[in-house]
Amino acid sequence: MNLTRRFLLKLTPLLFWRGSTSSLTAAEAALPYGEAYSKLDSLAVGEWWNAKAPSAKKAALPPAMNVSRDEVVAFALYTHDHGVLKLTAQFFPLKPDEAREARLEFQRDGAWVEVTKEAILYPGWSAHFRIEKWDAKQNVAYRVRHGEKAMFEGLIRRDPIDKNEIVIANMSCNSSRTGGLRPEIVEHLRAQNPDLLFFAGDQTYRHTEHTAGWIEFGLQFRDVMRDRPTICIPDDHDVGQPNLWGENGKQCLREDGSDGGFLYPPEYVNQVQRQQAWNLPDPVDPAPVERGITVYFTRLRVGGVDFAILEDRKFKSGPFGKIPVMGPRPDHINDPAYDPKTVDLPGLQLLGERQEKFLRDWAQDWTGCEMKAVLSATSFCGAVHMHGKKDERLLADLDCNGWPQTPRNRALEEIRRAWAVHLCGDQHLAVVTKQGIREHGDGPYSFTSPALVNTTYGRWWHPLDENPGPNPVPGSPLPWTGDFKDGLGNKLSMLAYANPPDINDERQRADGYGIARFDKKTRQITFECWPRFSDAKAQFPGWPITVSMESNDGRDALGWLPELVFENGASPVVQVIEDATGDILYTVRAQGGRFHPRVYSAGKHTIKIGADKPGEKTLTALEPKPKAESGQQNVKL
Repeated sequence: MNLTRRFLLKLTPLLFWRGSTSSLTAAEAALPYGEAYSKLDSLAVGEWWNAKAPSAKKAALPPAMNVSRDEVVAFALYTHDHGVLKLTAQFFPLKPDEAREARLEFQRDGAWVEVTKEAILYPGWSAHFRIEKWDAKQNVAYRVRHGEKAMFEGLIRRDPIDKNEIVIANMSCNSSRTGGLRPEIVEHLRAQNPDLLFFAGDQTYRHTEHTAGWIEFGLQFRDVMRDRPTICIPDDHDVGQPNLWGENGKQCLREDGSDGGFLYPPEYVNQVQRQQAWNLPDPVDPAPVERGITVYFTRLRVGGVDFAILEDRKFKSGPFGKIPVMGPRPDHINDPAYDPKTVDLPGLQLLGERQEKFLRDWAQDWTGCEMKAVLSATSFCGAVHMHGKKDERLLADLDCNGWPQTPRNRALEEIRRAWAVHLCGDQHLAVVTKQGIREHGDGPYSFTSPALVNTTYGRWWHPLDENPGPNPVPGSPLPWTGDFKDGLGNKLSMLAYANPPDINDERQRADGYGIARFDKKTRQITFECWPRFSDAKAQFPGWPITVSMESNDGRDALGWLPELVFENGASPVVQVIEDATGDILYTVRAQGGRFHPRVYSAGKHTIKIGADKPGEKTLTALEPKPKAESGQQNVKL
């Protein structure tokens, strides 16, 4: 059977959907995941109004699910890209006599107009609206309604394509041990007014009670999500696991997850993904993985910046049974005699072939954008020394994207080809690193956000010899910057880190969030790192950090090809290829009608040029020369 992309996109909602409770038997409604998982999402399934909240030994009590019926529309989140608006509305659990239908209204010429209705899906209690032919040039007020009185209002922002600076908030790890709202974060975010919100995972730590935890997260952040595009990607704790190596969707058999796969049933995993990520643009390759688990990796363009959104857990190999145990757990290595090459085995996966292909294609397509960035859950290196406690040193952590090393390097090469930065979270330690692939500094920059609220696991950057590495950051207030290797042998350059002074003090745990500012005129990216209780006045020491877009390719130039001068000041896309290997060195958009391509080896090179993708014009047999001697070549498309 030929499964086309169009067919799979039509199939995806069916894979997510179990139906409204009115279409299920009493047994199905009470046990939507089957008898073996009778306690899963217990606060929002079956006779949920009689359910008792779980013991609060660690987590604070979740918010009450039985709310006033005029408050059942909890929150909404959306994105829009190239003419398609996708909006998810999350509801509190509904009672048997209540309608399973949500209504979406827009304000047109001062009046509210109903534009569509959608079913509220069970389990999960979410509704999903897709609007084609969306006009991204205007702001549009919206509201989601249920019954006579319940509603949630917000604003669909126009695409800020005319803004020079595009701002994204970079956030992750929202501990459920601290309940209640997050005004100290939300108020600062609203004042900083980002164009896009990115939540990189662990939006909730309620594990087997995702709907209650997701609603809790939504109540905490809805006042900043309601009026701007929002990206949420679920990570391990969101799907109920301590760690996640998805291994293409197979069944996980170990509670620690280290054998690879998903611990809970596909229906639950798909529900989590539907609630958190359905509002993203359609997946670029929507075929499900094993057991019908859906995918969501995709791209989103906001204001001329193109964000690739990855699933860096779903395809990754689990360590148990593949490499010997060399520490207290299958994913922790503490044997100082081990050779990192022995864990970099053939066939191990990180992003998987499908996402590597996506990155390769994405890097060559500059439609609607001037700059690029990659978003994922975690970092492509292990930029942490102390785990859990300040005196508990760990040599290597296989949960990070620094392992497996060979596919890690392939992923960074693809990111480098687009001169893109990488934003992520997960590590509970804010850092800015420059990744090294073959040499220190030859890869892209990466900004790992701090934990929004970190009550679960402290981490510290603390080299054993307590010395800076070679090439430390000049004038930095931090003592341990410079070039290092992580415990997996990966090269990294540390630019800044935010160690917690006291993990037991809420105001000294280094909680906070990141901001990334993309300046389209200067082609620079500025990373900011804000403490949770800073009053948005003082950043963590070592920030802000500003980097140039072109420095995401940090290889030393051996020579230069002729400077390209484009007719009428055009700014097309330029791709440079090394003829001897066929390797695409990079594909980027020119600026200001000129582009001077650098290369990294002797011999002949090919340049492909096009308005948004390379290929409209090809220049061949070009050989590098010193920059001052490389000359110019006029180009007319």
